[in-house]
Amino acid sequence: MTLTWPSPAKLNLFLYITGRRADGYHQLQTLFQFLNYGDEITIKPREDNQIRLLTPFTNLPAENNLIVKAARLLQRYWIEVDRADSHQGADIYVKKRLPTGGGLGGGSSNAATTLIALNHHWQTRIDDNTLAELGRQLGADVPVFVIGHAAFAQGIGDQLLPASPAEKWYLVAHPGINIATQQIFADPELKRNSAKRSLSALLQGPYANDCEPIARKRFPEVEELISWLLEYTSSRLTGTGACVFAEFETEAAARKVLNKAPEWVQGFVAQGVNQSPLHTFRAGISRYRDHQ
Repeated sequence: MTLTWPSPAKLNLFLYITGRRADGYHQLQTLFQFLNYGDEITIKPREDNQIRLLTPFTNLPAENNLIVKAARLLQRYWIEVDRADSHQGADIYVKKRLPTGGGLGGGSSNAATTLIALNHHWQTRIDDNTLAELGRQLGADVPVFVIGHAAFAQGIGDQLLPASPAEKWYLVAHPGINIATQQIFADPELKRNSAKRSLSALLQGPYANDCEPIARKRFPEVEELISWLLEYTSSRLTGTGACVFAEFETEAAARKVLNKAPEWVQGFVAQGVNQSPLHTFRAGISRYRDHQ
């Protein structure tokens, strides 16, 4: 059966860098929340072992795409665990809404959705914790998308504690540029010594993002975008950028500001949700199947 699966965006409601390990990875504290908005991934199972990504990505060969890497990783793992010659494959189509280099976790979310979806289609019956461990091989943010609940993350982003921040409405705006994570983390002026605090202390706010000063200084488009949003409400960077978000109590209030956006601003309005839309969708499939 062909199914279309959600691949939601995430926001970093706050992000603090507390140190740097000897291997170069940064230690951080961040609060992840999902949005009820994102990409869509359509899976059509095959029985000839082929993984075909049928939606082209500009300047990204299919074999380098995290979607294909996730599918092949699950394929290899299942053959290894099941000790059988599996012929499971898939044709994969993507409806891309999330910008590359936007700080919304698009690539990580795509990888997680691929793991969850193919686990369902191939009936491999692998639990989410194992899928999250597989996902960790693809990227530090993949596990939170696999686990599917808002989370306080520490370490290099791999130590997850379930969290339940308020489910606000957000205006998310993109300045039309891509920022590679490595550009921000390699910057010599990046703050790397924020005090490590408990989640309860951090939740008292105000929230901030240690990557934001670098993004604003190095990318004038980000500075201009934040300055525009600050005319209406407080706003901040998500992840390492380039997207910026502002929080509202209602959808109408968020849309009112978005309607005033300059032509160069690309934006959308979405609600923050603590259970990933991916998991909500999977639960709906299970309920439907159980009632058949």
